[in-house]
Amino acid sequence: MSLTIKPAESCTYDAVCLGEVMLRLDPGDGRIRTARRFDAWEGGGEYNVVRGLRRVFGLRGAVVTALVDNEIGHLVEDFILTGGLDTRFIRWAASDGVGRTVRNGLNFTERGFGVRGAVGVSDRGNTAIAQIKPGEIDWNEIFGRQGARWFHTGGIFAALSESAAEVALEAVEAAHDHGTIVSYDLNYRPSLWQSIGGQAKAQEVNRAIAQHVDVMIGNEEDFTAALGFDVEGTDEGLTTLPVDAFGAMIERASQAYPNFQVIATTLRGVRSATVNDWGAIAWSRDEGLVQARQRDGLEIFDRVGGGDSFASGLVYGLLSGEPLQTAVDYGAAHGALAMTTPGDTSMATKAEVLKVASGGSARVKR
Repeated sequence: MSLTIKPAESCTYDAVCLGEVMLRLDPGDGRIRTARRFDAWEGGGEYNVVRGLRRVFGLRGAVVTALVDNEIGHLVEDFILTGGLDTRFIRWAASDGVGRTVRNGLNFTERGFGVRGAVGVSDRGNTAIAQIKPGEIDWNEIFGRQGARWFHTGGIFAALSESAAEVALEAVEAAHDHGTIVSYDLNYRPSLWQSIGGQAKAQEVNRAIAQHVDVMIGNEEDFTAALGFDVEGTDEGLTTLPVDAFGAMIERASQAYPNFQVIATTLRGVRSATVNDWGAIAWSRDEGLVQARQRDGLEIFDRVGGGDSFASGLVYGLLSGEPLQTAVDYGAAHGALAMTTPGDTSMATKAEVLKVASGGSARVKR
């Protein structure tokens, strides 16, 4: 593998993430529009990855984010502490009492069932982390004096505001300056980009960040919308996934960005909200293209966070020095397991991931 990863003993952290951590409110088996109570979780595209590395795989992690210094902010902090991540790099914004100037992000999510797809309704305008500006985070402290082997951020954070995009670029540049491996999940969300320049702005921002990324992660929509690599013959409803088309897309991306050492994408065919075909492929300059075990007809309990858990398992394999085939199998297995439980974050164990990755069954364990 062409990744040169710092030894664990030279760093305080195995992995650090940058992104928004929101309070997720879940109506359970019901719907948002008719709910009378909600279960509370935490979640965020970038955070979920490193939280999985800590809670599932036992690595050392920290989160860089911002929260309002009020009861909701400290509830989110309590979730982060439960997730085991170091919270020293959280920036606390003073509350104005009603949220006129700064807020914490909320994410209402219903799981979907059968022909009714999952629904997410974010309430994240003017949040603390969206107002972060270049120069406010001491990256030299994080990547230099403390040390981190791996840094992860993504397109959701970069889309929060123009200043967030600038901080994302600042962060990946600083990570590389200190020899930290950078992974980035494109995670294209049209609703986040529409008020700050749309798809054209998304491509401008993501192409700039991509020049500093070692491990690029995303699905076919992400690569198409965020980087401009078209994938012919894809369809969200496909049950037979066009691996060859994705392989061709990866080949073009690797040529356009010679700094990419690993590219990985999940392969999802949506039969219904509760039954998906699930797989993944990955490429590296040393090992070429590999494909994870394909799981057709995978039963889904809560699909949100499946891609983040794929990234978490993949990164764990790469940090552990495993071959790319093993790393992508870890990722696909972890993503599949994460979608069997509620909430954004994984409830799997490392033993379960290794078992499923190696083809283990779901027979009862006594």
